[in-house]
Amino acid sequence: MASAWRPCLILALLSGLAASGFPRIPSRPLGKRSLPEGVVNGIEVYSTKISCKVTSRFAHNVVTTRAVNRADTAKEVSFDVELPKTAFITNFTLTIDGVTYPGNVKEKEVAKKQYEKAVSQGKTAGLVKASGRKLEKFTVSVNVAAGSKVTFELTYEELLKRHKGKYEMFLKVQPKQLVKHFEIEADIYEPQGISSLDAEASFITNDLLGSALTKSFSGKKGRVSFKPSMDQQRSCPTCTDSLINGDFIITYDVNRESPANVQIVNGYFVHFFAPQGLPVVPKSVVFVIDVSGSMHGRKMEQTKDALLKILEDMKQEDYLNFILFSGDVTTWKDNLVQATPENIEEARTFVKNIHDRGMTNINDALLRAISMLNKAREEHRVPERSTSIVIMLTDGDANVGESRPEKIQENVRNAIGGKFPLYNLGFGNNLNYNFLESMALENHGLARRIYEDSDANVQLQGFYEEVANPLLTGVEVEYPENAIQDLTQNAYHHFYDGSEIVVAGRLLDEDMNNFKADVKGHGATNDLTFTEEVDMKEMEKALKEQDYIFGNYIERLWAYLTIEQLLEKRKNAHGEEKENLTAQALDLSLKYHFVTPLTSMVVTKPEDNEDQTAIADKPGEGTPLARSMAYLTSYQPPQIPYYYVDGDPHFIIRVPQKDDAICFNIDEDPGTVLRLIQDPVTGLTVNGQIIGDKGGNSDPKTRKTYFGKLGIASAHMDFRMEVTPEKVTLWNGAAQSTFSWLDTVTISQDGLSVTINRKKNMVVSFGDGVTFVVILHQVWKKHPVHQDFLGFYVVDSHRMSAQTHGLLGQFFHPFDFEVSDIHPGSDPTKPDATMVVKYHRLTVTRGSQKDYRKDVSVGTKVACWFVHNNGEGLIDGVHSDYIIPELF
Repeated sequence: MASAWRPCLILALLSGLAASGFPRIPSRPLGKRSLPEGVVNGIEVYSTKISCKVTSRFAHNVVTTRAVNRADTAKEVSFDVELPKTAFITNFTLTIDGVTYPGNVKEKEVAKKQYEKAVSQGKTAGLVKASGRKLEKFTVSVNVAAGSKVTFELTYEELLKRHKGKYEMFLKVQPKQLVKHFEIEADIYEPQGISSLDAEASFITNDLLGSALTKSFSGKKGRVSFKPSMDQQRSCPTCTDSLINGDFIITYDVNRESPANVQIVNGYFVHFFAPQGLPVVPKSVVFVIDVSGSMHGRKMEQTKDALLKILEDMKQEDYLNFILFSGDVTTWKDNLVQATPENIEEARTFVKNIHDRGMTNINDALLRAISMLNKAREEHRVPERSTSIVIMLTDGDANVGESRPEKIQENVRNAIGGKFPLYNLGFGNNLNYNFLESMALENHGLARRIYEDSDANVQLQGFYEEVANPLLTGVEVEYPENAIQDLTQNAYHHFYDGSEIVVAGRLLDEDMNNFKADVKGHGATNDLTFTEEVDMKEMEKALKEQDYIFGNYIERLWAYLTIEQLLEKRKNAHGEEKENLTAQALDLSLKYHFVTPLTSMVVTKPEDNEDQTAIADKPGEGTPLARSMAYLTSYQPPQIPYYYVDGDPHFIIRVPQKDDAICFNIDEDPGTVLRLIQDPVTGLTVNGQIIGDKGGNSDPKTRKTYFGKLGIASAHMDFRMEVTPEKVTLWNGAAQSTFSWLDTVTISQDGLSVTINRKKNMVVSFGDGVTFVVILHQVWKKHPVHQDFLGFYVVDSHRMSAQTHGLLGQFFHPFDFEVSDIHPGSDPTKPDATMVVKYHRLTVTRGSQKDYRKDVSVGTKVACWFVHNNGEGLIDGVHSDYIIPELF
């Protein structure tokens, strides 16, 4: 249940502004000040505000700092924010004397090229890097002219995860100097109602905190405000330095009258599930402990302290064992034993006598633990309604026995067989954390880094407390069939007390009246089903109460959760699966403007009368000291190209760089099959067969032709689809499925989604990055001439390769054209012009075609330049080159 127990739900941030490199100001009596109040090295920070809006656990945080250069020379000013590792930066802007330089999220490789170019020119860059256990540090600096004002604004978002019964916002604050207007403001809106709300600060006594802090909650709304005056910020009554330097923590929880809560906004839903009052499911736990030589000293003593404390918390219904590994593997008992008082006392003696020795044999130790749990289950040594867990602690890499990480991973995966979770605790930094995390994730567990510090034993105990009380096993969240799409993870091995399961998705039909969700799981004594029914009309009324919500928060929550889970799956994927997961996560990151491990933020700031590029992206836990980059350039709103063929058949190519379109017709006999798209890299092809009117008119000047059959295929997936106006037929290898246009259905498999919307259209997506829409045109059945036909639209092609070709596919690559000499044509309503395109000079005519995606009966007019003679001069070669013998 990885999503429920990642390290605390914390928003951590530091909003600091100071002259770059300027040391901390020593305390000094007020009477000896030579600078105006609040000015340090010529820079006055006159406002710092941290604004947090939380709606249904989704936090939107804005850190704004304003400063002015009071000196008579230019000064460099730095802006630092510490934010949680679980958060995604969504925006950064820099405003100097009223001119704003916005951030733009780009694919990391694209941003990296801009960064390298800036570095090669000797320019500096902003950085995001890991900062301690829970935080990442964002830093950017800028030169500010004498008398100029500067505003820094950073926005980030995250889903607060429930941890030990609380949601926690952890704000790291360190303004570095006295600030005239300093404020932390948090507004919380929870539709379930707020049951508790508290705030505390590590840098100030509760007495002093009380005079600057206000907190209140009633019903669904809560508010925390911390507004210290300049005198309250002083480290002593006569000092000019600030005591605000530490942690500001807000905790809250919600009412739990019902175990579940579903919210729906604008076609997206989120489902929260956290039952209370259930009996704890007994557990069988094997502790696999590294006792190699590198654990010598404090690490070993802290591990033993933690294990002794854990033994005190074991319940008598639980079963346990210890496996120690160094160069060899030893066990405390041959089999699992029940946690009776006598056995616990014997276990304490065993733990006290653990000593470090030898090498590191991870493989054999884990296989021994897994075998022991499997055997206990098979021989009915443990209760039928109990669960199994392996917890491994190590401080190094395998160096004896099987030491290849990929082979150990394979052995462990095969031995567990998906039956129970593995949790890996990595002690310190001298280990392959990525290996531990990857192995845990593919066995339904998680990894946690234990930091070498005086509280390492507390960290170990804290982790055990999170998994000590399973309330449900085999949890599955179910929704009405064909009612939802794009669902986040909805099956979990365990639900642990104090955590929460969160599932989000999209509704296929936004006009439904009722929405039902079932959560099924195995409890300590029986199987349980929790049902939540939502009246959509009542939900709509309730939403009007929400003053605190920020825009499309559930859609953004869904995107955040989806990206987070795709990135986790990606850690264990290979080849095409990894490429697909990467593409999906990247597309969502770009669409929702999230800085994730696949994207970077680019910002352009002024520097010595020229623009300078700075960059920031997201470091990972596996490389705790790795830097990550954020960037600077002017923002260009994205324009999406699209391509389609509809009607007689009219081909329309939208060219976003020109904010214009080109169109052409293909005149061929009924029965002809045309190649529309062919990509040898992705293996995707789309072909279309032409049909004519019912009367069989053969006069090329008056006859009408359309596409009556489409063939869509993926060679890599051994998948084919034939679409006609009557039915849709799918083949997976030799297996055939047939659907009617009267169905509303979604067909999904790895890397493919097909959605038929009854009598309207069909959406076909190959992963994220390739999406086609087929429009169904139906005419009166007794019409003497016309018959039903299809339109084909390419709405996303950015994952198609540069080798894509075909009548439509050749235009997926950027191309340019110029239009000049616009003059009256033979039709006074349609001017002619000269177009230069692909080294050809053509005479073209201004006209229009229809886009039927939104309204199949009327369509939307699209103005375009019409290229005559079957697209000659625009398409590569001639149109007959695209004729093929059959649909597949």
